[in-house]
Amino acid sequence: MFMPDTNSSKNSRYTFGRRVSRFFGSMDLAITSLLILAVASIVGTVLQQNQPYADYLIKFGPFWFEIFEAAGLYDVYSSLWFLSILTLLVISTSICVIRHTPSMIREMWALRTNLQEKSLQVMQNNSSWTINAHENQVVTTLMAKLVKQGFRVKNKVKRDATLISAMRGGLNRLGYILTHLAIVIICIGGLLDSNLPMKWAEWQGQIKIEVRDLPISQVPNESYLPVGKQAFQGNINISEGRYSEFAFLSMRDGYLIQSLPFRIEVKDFRIEHYDTGEPKSFETDIIIYDVNLSRPLATTISVNHPLIYGGYAIYQSSFSDGGSKLFINSWPLDIRAGHNVVPIETQVSKTIPFRWGKRQFQLEITEFRPFNINADPIAEDPGRLRNFGPSIGFKIRSETGEALEYLNYMLPVERSGREFYLSGVRSSPAEEFGYLYLPVDKEGELTGFNKFLNQIRNVKLVTDIAGKMMTETLATINSKEVDLQRSLRQTLTMLVAMFEQGGFTMVSKFIETSLPKAESETLGPAYLAMLREMLGRIYFSIPNNKDRIVDKEQLIFLQDAVDAIGSLPRYGSPVFLLLTDYEHIEASGLQVAHTPGKYIVYLGCASLITGIFLLFYLPQRRIWTIVKTQPQGVTVLVAGVSNRNSHDSHSFFKQVIYELQKFDGTLP
Repeated sequence: MFMPDTNSSKNSRYTFGRRVSRFFGSMDLAITSLLILAVASIVGTVLQQNQPYADYLIKFGPFWFEIFEAAGLYDVYSSLWFLSILTLLVISTSICVIRHTPSMIREMWALRTNLQEKSLQVMQNNSSWTINAHENQVVTTLMAKLVKQGFRVKNKVKRDATLISAMRGGLNRLGYILTHLAIVIICIGGLLDSNLPMKWAEWQGQIKIEVRDLPISQVPNESYLPVGKQAFQGNINISEGRYSEFAFLSMRDGYLIQSLPFRIEVKDFRIEHYDTGEPKSFETDIIIYDVNLSRPLATTISVNHPLIYGGYAIYQSSFSDGGSKLFINSWPLDIRAGHNVVPIETQVSKTIPFRWGKRQFQLEITEFRPFNINADPIAEDPGRLRNFGPSIGFKIRSETGEALEYLNYMLPVERSGREFYLSGVRSSPAEEFGYLYLPVDKEGELTGFNKFLNQIRNVKLVTDIAGKMMTETLATINSKEVDLQRSLRQTLTMLVAMFEQGGFTMVSKFIETSLPKAESETLGPAYLAMLREMLGRIYFSIPNNKDRIVDKEQLIFLQDAVDAIGSLPRYGSPVFLLLTDYEHIEASGLQVAHTPGKYIVYLGCASLITGIFLLFYLPQRRIWTIVKTQPQGVTVLVAGVSNRNSHDSHSFFKQVIYELQKFDGTLP
């Protein structure tokens, strides 16, 4: 950095405007600004920028979230304080360049012809010798040798001697100018590519950041940005066969919509995966429609291979589901949801209403995955992977806005040698999924489980079975008491009803709270045994199971079904959604960037590289030679200095002096 004049006595005589200029052009201010920008850049690198505010709130909590938001740390490079410091650095460095460039240019060409002999004698690199020749001849020869070494030379005849001034590497001073000018140019390019114009328009009320999740057709006009020369970086997801003329710009806790001067259509999206299921590569065939084109521009973009068109860069950034069509069977799990299997046709990102008794709910399809590659729990090799097939993610939202999140697999999953339909459920993204396993019957369907569930909810059937079981039980003890008969029948039906409502948990809680402690230890196991007997009789009362011989396979299915029904109260959904078919539609995630300041930044980088090269690889070196006629002959005094006092400089001057000393008085 250029060194300012810090003489306090001189500063006191400066005008106010001059003092302000010297303050803004001081090295201390510029270095302080650079340090602050460096620290801010570290924060902007460590803390992921421009993420949804909900993510920051979950990560940092309400207290630190508000502090970081007030400090502008979620969008450091576009915050007001960062842009202000960047502007201050531009002003400071510009003043410094303007103030010192004239003197630097003069120093590039000045050969300094006013040095005295005493000054040369105290220089580190000096030498003297005597030559038996004429003074003019010596001067001419030494000047020729210096020119041959790459020096610019000039001689000045004094009263009793001749001074030869020589300089090499004068462009070294240009390096100082170019490096400082590069800082100004790069910062200006950064300011041009910042969203400062958008902030200014927001302060004036010309634009308004939209925070609601609205269809693009319902976004108000004040949240649209017209086509212009402003810099932006937006994202957009386009499904296969669809097109878009807009990009979404993330702005704090909302977004703006940037209009594009052309239309982007996605013809096809392709993706390859590793064996682990991770994406390996993906690319998109796109078509650009523009009135300035004689015909549409068709091309393919992929990661690290963007399309540059009309000053806009279109990058392949991500991928997602583009609204895949889903065909689902809704199996009732709650009597209020009905008894029949209802087919549903929907698509990803679509919300449909459905009724559960008197309550209205919303079904929100959030995702679809055509395959799920995870570790195989039944494989002998723990690292073996397996494709568990397609899955759907959805939420069931109540009228109050509360929602449970579900993950259902399309294909049965094997567990302990048996197959189950798997469904995960959780109340928030911060939790792990808890899974419901519904057993699959011999036909590979849920029909057997559904029939058993409906039989348990058939009050008349349960009452009849309880009556038969009561008769058989009392016959074994030869009891015909009416009250005992009524009490036992009610107990049996009550146990089944409690199990259907809350599983074994509710039944165990009833035993602990309703029976005396002395009786619960003896009656508790009896109640559970009677409940299991009732559930077995209900299962084998199904028409298809009546005449079959009871085998181990049936008993295992019965146990799996009982376990599943006991878990239903915690499942929270009145239906089980089973994916039966799908039409997969991909969406390509594109990033559209318009950065008019990048070419200015490129110019600044070129200036910085050139300046650094001149500073470090082209040192400025000066040599002075005093030629004086003495009685014993012509004496020559040579001395040199360099702005970089390195070992190389000392060797260089030693070599130059050696070449000059070769002159022995004869013409070269």
